[in-house]
Amino acid sequence: MTDVPNEDRPTPPQPGDAAPRPRPGGVVGTPTSERDHEDFAARTAAAEGLELPDRADAFAALHDELRTRLESGGTASA
Repeated sequence: MTDVPNEDRPTPPQPGDAAPRPRPGGVVGTPTSERDHEDFAARTAAAEGLELPDRADAFAALHDELRTRLESGGTASA
């Protein structure tokens, strides 16, 4: 019988397999930029559901955070 990978039952590590290395400040296996993108998308979606004055404040805060990240080289977590 052929062993077919199953997402519900991950393949156990084999001897000699390299252990996943954590990324700085992140969860193993999740790229920092992917997490940032998901966080930004969630915050943007949440802002869309606000009343207009609150929405404007939420988008202004996101804008300021992104500007700070860009000005610092994208490594700062605002």
